[in-house]
Amino acid sequence: MHSSLWLSALIVLPLLGALVAMAVRRTPDAAYRVAVGVGALEVVLTLVVAVLYKSNVAGAQGYDFLSRHVVSAPLGLAYDVALDGLSLLMVVLTALVLLLSLLGGRDKRREPAFVSWLLILTSLTMGSFVAHDVLEFFVFFELTLVPCYFIISGWGAKERTRAALKFFLYTFTASAFLLIGILYMGFAYQHQHPTAALTFAYGAMAATSMSHATAVWLFVAFAVAFGAKAPVWPLHTWSPLTYAEAPTAGSIELSALLAKLGSYGLLRFAVGLLPLAQVSVRPYVLTLAVIGILYGSVLACVAADLKRFVAYSSLAQMSFITLGIMSGSTIGVTGAVLLMFNHGIITIGFFLIIGFLERRRASIQIADFAGLQGPAPVMAGLFTVAMLASIGLPGLSGFVSEYLILIGTFTTHAWWSAVAALGVLASAVYLLWAYQRVFHGRALGANATVTDASAGERWVLAPVVVLIVLLGVFPQPVLNRITPSVHTLVTQVATASVIK
Repeated sequence: MHSSLWLSALIVLPLLGALVAMAVRRTPDAAYRVAVGVGALEVVLTLVVAVLYKSNVAGAQGYDFLSRHVVSAPLGLAYDVALDGLSLLMVVLTALVLLLSLLGGRDKRREPAFVSWLLILTSLTMGSFVAHDVLEFFVFFELTLVPCYFIISGWGAKERTRAALKFFLYTFTASAFLLIGILYMGFAYQHQHPTAALTFAYGAMAATSMSHATAVWLFVAFAVAFGAKAPVWPLHTWSPLTYAEAPTAGSIELSALLAKLGSYGLLRFAVGLLPLAQVSVRPYVLTLAVIGILYGSVLACVAADLKRFVAYSSLAQMSFITLGIMSGSTIGVTGAVLLMFNHGIITIGFFLIIGFLERRRASIQIADFAGLQGPAPVMAGLFTVAMLASIGLPGLSGFVSEYLILIGTFTTHAWWSAVAALGVLASAVYLLWAYQRVFHGRALGANATVTDASAGERWVLAPVVVLIVLLGVFPQPVLNRITPSVHTLVTQVATASVIK
C-alpha cells in the first residue's frame, strides 16, 4: 500500500497555490502563472498516483493510499483518505478541469482572486473524492459551495447574483438532508457499540444496523442532496441559469466536475452504505432517470443560448449516469463511472469552444450565430468531435460509456433501458440541429469576420480531443481500474437483496 501523503499533497498543493497567488497579486500576471504552474503539477501528481495505483492494486478490490488519523475522538472527527477504482478517475478529472479551465477560460478581471478561488475549489473537490470518512466527505462536499458562489457572483454575467444565490440556497438546503442522515448513522452505530467512540468511518457506517424503513428514508435523504448537486430531474432547476451566467471556467467546474461529485456521492455513499434500501427504491429512481433523459433532450432542442443548451444536454447525460448507477449490474455501474469521466471531458470541450465564440461575438445566443464553418473551420471541427462523442458515435468515448450503461441496465431492467435508448436518438437530433444553426448556412455581418481558433486555443483543446478518441478506441486499461471496485459494490447490493 502506498503512502497517503500523495493524496494529501493533491489536497494541500492548490491551497498553497492560492496563498502564493494572493501574495504576488501586485505583480502583473504572476498570480495566473502560479495557478497554471500548480494546475500542471496537480496533473502530474494525479498521473503518478494513477500509475502507482495501477502497479499495486490492479485486479484488487480494496483501497490504496489508505490512512486514518483521529482529530477529535469525542466529536468523531478524523482525517481519513483512500483511493479505489471509483475515485481514481474523478481525481484525474479534477486536475484536468483545473488546468484546462485556467488555460482556456482565463478571466483577467481581478485575476488573483479568480484563480485563488479556482485553486481552493480544486482542493475541496480533491478532498471530497478521496475522503474515506463520511463526515469528512460532507465537510469537503459542503465547502465547495463557497468558492463556487464567489466565482459565479464575482465573474458571471448580468444575472450572476441571482444565479449564485439560487445555486447556493438550492444545494445548501438539499445538503441538510445529507447531514441529518450522516449524524443519524453515526450516533446509531455508537449506540449499538457502547464501548466504541463516536465515529463516522466508512466501514463503521456500513456496518450500522437499521430497519428497512429507516434505510429507505436515509437513502432518500442522501439521494436528494446528491441529486441536487448532480443535478438530476426534478432537482435540476438551478442549473440552466447558473451554467449560463457563470464565467467559462465556472461553467466548466460546475458541469464537468461538481456535477460528478453528486453522482459519485450517490454511488459511494447512498448505494454503498445503504444497499438494501437501493433495492427497494431502484424502480423509482430509474423512472426519474429515464424522465430526466427525455426531458433534458426536449429542453436542449428549444434552448435559446449555447450554455443553456449544454446545461440541458448535461441533464440528460447525468440522468444516464444515474441510470447506470441504479442498474444493479457491474457492467451498468462501470459504464456510469466511465461516463462520469467522459462527460466531464466532453463538457470541457463544449464550454471552452462556447467561451471562445463568446469572446469573438460577445454573445452566446444561438440566433446570433450562423455559417461559422466557413470563417472558422477548425473551431467547427473541434465542436464536431465533442458533438459526435456526446451523441455516442462508435470510436469516440461517449459510445463506450452509454453502450455499457444500456447493456448493463437491459440485463436487469429491460424496459427502462429500452426507453432510455430513445435518449440516444434524441441527442443526435438536438446536437446536430444546434450544430447546423451555429456552423452551417451563410455567414453574414459579424459572423463573416469571426476568426478561427488560435494556436493557443487549439493546444488547449488538443488534450480533450485526444482523450475523446483514445477512450473511444482503447478504453480497456481504464475499465480494468474501475471494474474490481464496482464488482465489490454490486456484489454487496446483490447480497443485501438476497437477505431481504
